Amino acid sequence: MEAAGIKKQITIAGGGLAGLALGIGLRRRGIPVALHEAGAYPRHRVCGEFISGLGDDTLGVLGLERVLEGAQQHRRTTWFVRDQQVFQGTLPEPALGISRFLLDQRLSESFRQSGGSLITRSRVPDENVPGLVWAAGRHRTKGHLWLGLKAHALNLTMTDGLEMHLGRGIYVGLTPVEAGRVNVCGLIRDASTTTAKGSEMFLELIEKRGLTGLASRLRNHDIDPDSFQGVSALAFGPVDTESPGCRIGDAHSLIPPFTGHGMAMAFQAAESVLPYLESYSKGSSDWQTTVESSQHSLAHRFKRRLQIASRLHPFLLGSIAQTMIGWSGRMGCLPFQRLYRAVR
Repeated sequence: MEAAGIKKQITIAGGGLAGLALGIGLRRRGIPVALHEAGAYPRHRVCGEFISGLGDDTLGVLGLERVLEGAQQHRRTTWFVRDQQVFQGTLPEPALGISRFLLDQRLSESFRQSGGSLITRSRVPDENVPGLVWAAGRHRTKGHLWLGLKAHALNLTMTDGLEMHLGRGIYVGLTPVEAGRVNVCGLIRDASTTTAKGSEMFLELIEKRGLTGLASRLRNHDIDPDSFQGVSALAFGPVDTESPGCRIGDAHSLIPPFTGHGMAMAFQAAESVLPYLESYSKGSSDWQTTVESSQHSLAHRFKRRLQIASRLHPFLLGSIAQTMIGWSGRMGCLPFQRLYRAVR
């Protein structure tokens, strides 16, 4: 048994949204936390950089009420199929646009100010050991041909709010964030056909996949070269790993990015596991029970939206499906609101 008032330390591997949010929530409850991050802050990451479906209650539980201050509020979305506008509508609730460069910096500063120990440029082994929470992102999976790319376009004129562009084996989302920047984030299937590098590779792939108008539009604006990032061999859905342990965020499950709920899920995952880790730290629960309860809570919370999103994801990239989306959008019968709520 732990001595009265003595709390066990929680170690978090990975300082992305889920890891930092969890660390702040634990520190708010007086729990000692050491967080190891392989990189440093601030930096760019592959991310859609807009948040939808995140309630104030989650932010309140984690103590994050102020980290999203000043984020762009988006209420409209426009969809394009191979450069043809097919749908424009109102989001069921405002989506927030904020870069990971800014958001991660704010979260890391908040964690430090809360008394947490943040060790950057540090890695810990992926093991199921008591007190270790694995939040170090998605493992790359051999055999998966999905490539995620992002870059910031400067002072790009938008149609209205958020944009989604569908092409052959590609979709690209555009999100205005802070300081006149627009985040351009795409998911591409089998990008082995290009030999270009950096942001030019991104533009070339956009062009080759039938989005020539979007590529031309982006070429007419400056792209911040430091913002370009890529990640390959992505697989979606729950993680299948031989080292289960306590896993949160992308390390637990990765939702296809077209949903716009990936960032919200990172915060919600931290909220879900917080009470179990608090109980473990205070000596009220053993580690195995903590792991089982945490992972069950995450599976229950995210199972339905992951299943729906995983079915819709390949559908959006098929030529027949895109023709159907274009036709239903132009006819005014695209069930956008229903689909949006289904993946919440």
